[in-house]
Amino acid sequence: MAEISTTKTLIVAGLVAFVCAGLVTISAVLLRPYELANIAQEKQARMTAMLRQVPGLTPLLGDAGAAALDARLVHLPTGAYVDGDAAGFDALVSARDETQSRALSTQEDIGGIGRVALHAPVFLVLDDAGEINLLVLPIYAQGYQSTIRAFLALEADLNTIAALSIYAQGETPGLGARIQTSEWQNLWPGKSLVDNTGTLQVTVTRGKATAEHEIDGITGATRSSLAVGNAVRFWLGPTGFGPYLDRLKRGEMG
Repeated sequence: MAEISTTKTLIVAGLVAFVCAGLVTISAVLLRPYELANIAQEKQARMTAMLRQVPGLTPLLGDAGAAALDARLVHLPTGAYVDGDAAGFDALVSARDETQSRALSTQEDIGGIGRVALHAPVFLVLDDAGEINLLVLPIYAQGYQSTIRAFLALEADLNTIAALSIYAQGETPGLGARIQTSEWQNLWPGKSLVDNTGTLQVTVTRGKATAEHEIDGITGATRSSLAVGNAVRFWLGPTGFGPYLDRLKRGEMG
């Protein structure tokens, strides 16, 4: 009798677990479009807010905000523009498709992302003559608990950071999540990317910055703040937007 009772209990428990798992799966599928829509909305809002903070840029953007940006799709290995829906392109999603990405070696993968897409969008603010006033690059890297996603805006010289805005992260509240505070993000504008030899130097330090290319790390959130620095260094390097930036500096992009 006890054995029958135990069997029934296990069957009921199994059925409950199965039903609950199914409900969780269905909920995740049904809610996914809303989650993506919220991320896109947050992304647009963060970019607009970031652009408003760049001195002298508001008159160029007018009321359109981020919508005034010229979005283009770049083939990362060559740095060339290609046709495609740049505004709706997500390099992180593309990186999960082996046909649209490539695996990174341990040496290359300073951002801890595993794979990098072959294409990525860039966003430009152009003057009346078609010259770049501002270049906005979407970047991301693996943080302590989440993928950290941000926009990095470069000034016309392509060597000075105009702004950094983190629009998605799931780091520890009160610790790693402090990377999204304005106080820390405001440490980035004005920093030079490379030294006199053209070597990429910008980095986040463990503690207080002591050099012109350094940004203070966040006490108690070392891994999260270093991850942002890794994102910047990866995406500005040869496996990220490096080839594209080189072509822009050489005046090859028209």
